Amino acid sequence: MRIYEGSPRQDWEEVLRSVGAYLDDRGMRGMIFIETDTGFIVQGTSVEGSTGTGESMGQANRETLTLHDDDVSRFMDEAVARRGKTEDPGPHIYEQQLRVIGRYLDSLHPRDIFFFEVDGSYIARITIAGQGALKQELIEFTAEDIADLIAKAPELRRTNQPPQG
Repeated sequence: MRIYEGSPRQDWEEVLRSVGAYLDDRGMRGMIFIETDTGFIVQGTSVEGSTGTGESMGQANRETLTLHDDDVSRFMDEAVARRGKTEDPGPHIYEQQLRVIGRYLDSLHPRDIFFFEVDGSYIARITIAGQGALKQELIEFTAEDIADLIAKAPELRRTNQPPQG
């Protein structure tokens, strides 16, 4: 991830959580996510004219978004500012799902990522450093895997808190 090169930790958890919140606000579904040299390209379907998620409830439109590193940095700042405030009633599907995927990816230290979502399941292709070369791996996250990771997330956050006192 270009905005974090040189940092001790590439924080995919926060990046994907923030981008997920942005996608939730736009009502996007069926998302494709590609990392580029300057940020990300995200493509998905949004429904206009309705608060529902089905095509029959509004007009479905395919959107392609180019999110530059500065945009992602702004999303992250906005997400930090929202924390601890009253929750808005909107769904936070991608925010939750992408956060736990990001946490998992942080443990692998990928050089780049690509993934897509179908009905709450994800397929990711990551590039990681191997013995003397880069190698690519595929990772599948089923809807059940995502639900399990989300259920375990509060426990993991508590173990990462600095000691009090």
